[in-house]
Amino acid sequence: MTHADDALGRRLDAATAHLDPPLAVVDLTNLRANLDELTRRAGGRPIRLASKSVRSRRVIAEALAHTGFHGVLAYSLAEAIWLVRSGSCRDVLVAYPTVDRGALAELTADPALLAAIAIMVDDEAHLRLAASAWRAHAHHASAPVRVCLDVDSSLRLGPVHLGVRRSPLHTPDDAARLAERVRTHRELRLVGVMFYEAQVAGLPDSGPAVRLVKRRSLGDLAQRRTAVVRAVEHACGHPLELVNGGGTGSLEATATDPCVTELAAGSGLYCPTLFDGYRAFTSRPAAWFALPVVRRPAPDVATCFSGGYVASGPVGHSREPRPVAPSGLQLLRTEGAGEVQTPVRGDAARELAIGDRVWFRHAKAGELCERFDRLHLIEGDRVVDEAPTYRGEGRSFG
Repeated sequence: MTHADDALGRRLDAATAHLDPPLAVVDLTNLRANLDELTRRAGGRPIRLASKSVRSRRVIAEALAHTGFHGVLAYSLAEAIWLVRSGSCRDVLVAYPTVDRGALAELTADPALLAAIAIMVDDEAHLRLAASAWRAHAHHASAPVRVCLDVDSSLRLGPVHLGVRRSPLHTPDDAARLAERVRTHRELRLVGVMFYEAQVAGLPDSGPAVRLVKRRSLGDLAQRRTAVVRAVEHACGHPLELVNGGGTGSLEATATDPCVTELAAGSGLYCPTLFDGYRAFTSRPAAWFALPVVRRPAPDVATCFSGGYVASGPVGHSREPRPVAPSGLQLLRTEGAGEVQTPVRGDAARELAIGDRVWFRHAKAGELCERFDRLHLIEGDRVVDEAPTYRGEGRSFG
């Protein structure tokens, strides 16, 4: 990939020559190709866009205009309210439980928001908070708060827990009990269930052990998900509007489950480095950032300004940004990507001069947008538009 990376660097340099780094770009051609690929992998199932992996209303609009995508999977209730009120979306599922009393007050006081937004719950405390907000702020004719159960999708092998620590709801009985509690609150209506199989969708195919975990997880979910949905519908007394599942890394697998009504994806738009190791699809990077060279401390070292954009998750090299152009550069293990400087080493560093650029890819998708106020949208070797990020619009949702 050396020649391809160098050609990429020359193209990005040419497109942004009139701009001063640090800067971030998104290639619209690759972005649209990724939307096509996600839609193909979904096999006709609608995809709900995970906004945490995008964090730009302009890019959200690009995705929602694409055939195959509908609705937003938000990561914050305050974010969901902003997206609805700004006209960005009229169908938002908030993927994580909220204890934001101010946002719950806004939601319950506005019938339009109640119609457009569903919130996630997995504990009776969540139900009490939402019901209390409705009683305090809703109009008498208001519809109830729409709620969705988050069901734990981890694989349990005896005492071993393989997956992320999310919901305490794991079995059909767990989910049915909370569904019955929803039914006791006139202020709430249960509309769906969500299953995020992080150990499948968010884990690269790094070896036989990982692939075995994925197969076992998908087999477990194929049975348990159907049982959960049946138990929940029996407990709440009506059919569910949505059963959400999957993620960028597992679309084609989750799409085969007949009880799933919609999929979720977001990282696949930008294809960060954590998605390079999947076997089911080929990553097509669409987002990069450039740092300027400001020092030459050694013949084979160039030091870039800023760059400490390390991704969340377990601490390790996989969470660091990766220099991609010029090719052959590596971070220094003794420094990594720093708050005010990021040194890179390699033969290509010998040719870098003060003021030149080094192009990087982020390890995760939307987190890059927390570092930049705009994304420069490019086609070929020119900038055709720019898109403010959430940060650029003065919004930060944690």
